[in-house]
Amino acid sequence: MFPGMDLTKMDPPTLTLLGAACGVMLTLHFTVQLLSQHLFYWKNPKEQKAIIIIILMAPLYAIDSFVGLLDVQGSKVFFLFLDSVKECYEALVIAKFLALMYSYLNISMSKNIVPDGIKGREIHHSFPVSLFLPPKVKLDHNTLSLLKSWTWQFVLIRPVCSVLMIFFELIGFYPSWLSWAFTIILNISVSMALYALVLFYHVFSKELAPHKPLAKFLCVKGIVFFSFWQGIVLDLLASAGVIKSHHFWLDVEQIQEAIQNVLVILEMVFFAVIQQYAFQASPYSGIVSGKRESDKKNE
Repeated sequence: MFPGMDLTKMDPPTLTLLGAACGVMLTLHFTVQLLSQHLFYWKNPKEQKAIIIIILMAPLYAIDSFVGLLDVQGSKVFFLFLDSVKECYEALVIAKFLALMYSYLNISMSKNIVPDGIKGREIHHSFPVSLFLPPKVKLDHNTLSLLKSWTWQFVLIRPVCSVLMIFFELIGFYPSWLSWAFTIILNISVSMALYALVLFYHVFSKELAPHKPLAKFLCVKGIVFFSFWQGIVLDLLASAGVIKSHHFWLDVEQIQEAIQNVLVILEMVFFAVIQQYAFQASPYSGIVSGKRESDKKNE
């Protein structure tokens, strides 16, 4: 794999960094490949700008996590900053993903444009949302506005929480109860945003079918879900004493962050590959439409 390099003689930290670097390079390779295809077939700027922002999330997460591994002894403020960069971009991706779905359906909330064919459909709220809203709601402009607001609240809450978390850490006031308070707030916020996207997908699955919405949705939700809940699980394992420090130069929190960063880098390689299928540039290349036209002629 690496000529002249004996991997068996390397210590675990060096091997970890080497493997992480390979993961980052693979993620960059697949993302740049897909990005170049979209730039080459630049036919629908509104949709493709959203797609580019979405697919750039994987390399951003990978690079961000790799920087965290390079400075594994960084302070808590440093780790909070790295997490904030990832999570604020994550909020932007969720908003752009909803905008992309609206574009596919020719929905414009600002211009109050909702196709007549989708008006009046029933939206079924599941538990626990059904405790606060009617279980069945008719689809109209107000309903779509509500779904959009549920998505956008995370776009606003995430950066605000990030700034506050860094501020409290800088002034030396960051007790465990405050950390868990932010965790609960962000958990509720991201759950609302993802619930809105799931609801949107189920209501318009038929119209969105030609655009591979499930694959797109799984890419976005997968990155958000894995990164967020992974961090929660590692926090719990560290609090329970499962994750321990056997090094006098590293504390438990730094080891926890290192584990999180390694896992994120590995996952981003997987998602970068899936994005090749979910966000492929062929719909904008004219190849697909040309093939369909020739098929119709042959029929």
